[in-house]
Amino acid sequence: MTRRAESPHAPRLLRVLIAFIAALVLPVTVSAPAVSAAAVAGGEESARTWTVQVGSESSSQAIQGMAFLPGNIYINAGDKVTWEANSAEIHTVTFLAKGQSLRSTQPFNPSLPQNIYQRGGKAYDGHSYYNSGVMTNVSDSGFKQVTKYTLAFPRKGNFTYYCLVHGMAMKGVVHVRAAGTDYPYSQAQYDRQAGRQERAILRDGRQAWEDARDQADEHTVIAGTDNGTSMVMRFVQQKVEIRVGEKVTFVNSGMGAPHTVTFGKEPANVFVPRGNPAKFAGGDLNSGIMPPHSKFTVTFTKAGEFDYICGLHDFMGMVGTVEVRR
Repeated sequence: MTRRAESPHAPRLLRVLIAFIAALVLPVTVSAPAVSAAAVAGGEESARTWTVQVGSESSSQAIQGMAFLPGNIYINAGDKVTWEANSAEIHTVTFLAKGQSLRSTQPFNPSLPQNIYQRGGKAYDGHSYYNSGVMTNVSDSGFKQVTKYTLAFPRKGNFTYYCLVHGMAMKGVVHVRAAGTDYPYSQAQYDRQAGRQERAILRDGRQAWEDARDQADEHTVIAGTDNGTSMVMRFVQQKVEIRVGEKVTFVNSGMGAPHTVTFGKEPANVFVPRGNPAKFAGGDLNSGIMPPHSKFTVTFTKAGEFDYICGLHDFMGMVGTVEVRR
């Protein structure tokens, strides 16, 4: 009897059949049980850490931003937020206690430990006072350098926080939803949003600087200015020339940033006035804290060149000179 010739393709077909059967059997016998997306989203392993920039600045530090970037962030219960210092200007990240008013914290007082040092734990309880302490990205601000602050948010809710230095002008909100909720934005999208805001702040700052130049003259110095978001950390105009017996008025024309006008040796507490501005012939003279919309007038009774600083922002280049001629 004649045997039927074996197909040359039989071994390959057999291997395909075996592989197909294995594909059906192996996931059942050796794979781990599937985990639902909801379970993963609510699990500890899925908790995310989000980043918010604190402040912004130009390369020269002359323009500073009063904003948390982004100002609103949407996270899930169990996630964390890390705030990163993004400017030389000092800021805080502060959640007020239930019933505490922002007004009770204003103006910012650097002599109070609860204002300048960290308070609260590592997980926000939703009602107590939590503070990052003073945050800055430089080491010569006069404060201990704090560049990062992280809080976990275990509970749902909308939690508002402020910068104690700039009050209502600098506010942010953390929106905490239930674990497993879809996120509306990724970190990359928040970062792009922050970048757009930073560029807008710089544009606003340059315009504020131009507007300040229009207001200044030999007898009027704009002692910093801001529009509620962008701050100009310069005296405008930086050098003036007057005669003996004439006056110079320093004007803080801003909305949110405090400044000082300080001649001579910088005092330990620049918030306290010192000297007699009505008869200044050199030496130590300090305006004390100049809140927004305040003025400080100095009458110069002696010829000479008198250098002065903002005791809060001199390390950024906020300095000036009054040249007094006979």
